[in-house]
Amino acid sequence: MLITDNSVKAAGAADSKIVTRHYNAFGQHMKDLYHTQVYKVNVDAGFTCPNRDGTVATGGCIYCNNDSFRPVACTSAHSVRKQIEKGIPYLKTRYGAGKFIVYFQPYTNTYAKVETLEKLYLEALDHPDVVGLAIGTRPDCVDEEKIALLEGLAKDNFILVEYGLQSIYDKTLNFINRGHPYECFQKALAMTAGRGIRIGAHLILGFPTETRDEMLSMAGEMSGLPVEFLKVHQLQVVKGTALADIYAANPFPMFGYQEWIEMLADFLELLSPDIVLQRLFAAAPDSILIAPVWNKTRSELLRDLDDYMDRRGSYQGRLRI
Repeated sequence: MLITDNSVKAAGAADSKIVTRHYNAFGQHMKDLYHTQVYKVNVDAGFTCPNRDGTVATGGCIYCNNDSFRPVACTSAHSVRKQIEKGIPYLKTRYGAGKFIVYFQPYTNTYAKVETLEKLYLEALDHPDVVGLAIGTRPDCVDEEKIALLEGLAKDNFILVEYGLQSIYDKTLNFINRGHPYECFQKALAMTAGRGIRIGAHLILGFPTETRDEMLSMAGEMSGLPVEFLKVHQLQVVKGTALADIYAANPFPMFGYQEWIEMLADFLELLSPDIVLQRLFAAAPDSILIAPVWNKTRSELLRDLDDYMDRRGSYQGRLRI
């Protein structure tokens, strides 16, 4: 099974480059849907999280520093519309993007009254080049009323709810101060499935609470659920987090670069080929990254993963029973 993906370019390249892939990549999936390059434009709508404000906990997830993954232009100091209007021209020029998904990214983007959410979502969808929304949230921050809102929007738009799961193991969820058990994620899936809403999940591999086999088992678990999109990346320790303090006091093993390539290949072989991969690694800014330090670009990692999977005859779903 080889997947051709012409949506990924080498760093600094202006033109598309056809690359042979061994997994179901998000870029090609979206191009197949809309017959043009589709990119996410990130926005910050000013939300917080229930494990930050004291509703279920304080301090947030122990690894979380939002500066490690959001663009500088993504700031709640500007309206959603202004952030979109600022982000789209850059993406059009830099990547030749034709359509856009507005990505409500930082913190928990269903953590408000439904009236507030509806206003923000409609504001984002009002731009003529926007075809849908990707909404990052927690499984304990949706309810029937909010899902009904998304169901209505999904009738005419691409609506993807990205549930931050991080792990299927309650021991890990407790360790990271997540504030909800795995069962909560399962209930959110049951509420969301079959309503026209695209369902995504986010996993982090490398927590010291889990063995390698436990991490790999999550591929099979995701494959048996109504999860259509998946983000999976290595654990990173970044400055300004509780995890950084834990790591400084008692350093635990982190994935080396080649170890991560091999882990990804093993994980993908166990994952349903129908699941679309949105992310395969994390890349916190050098200014705040503590570990692991790989000094690799996105293009280098994707190339090295493809080369490794090609050499061993590997592809997504190869070992899926």
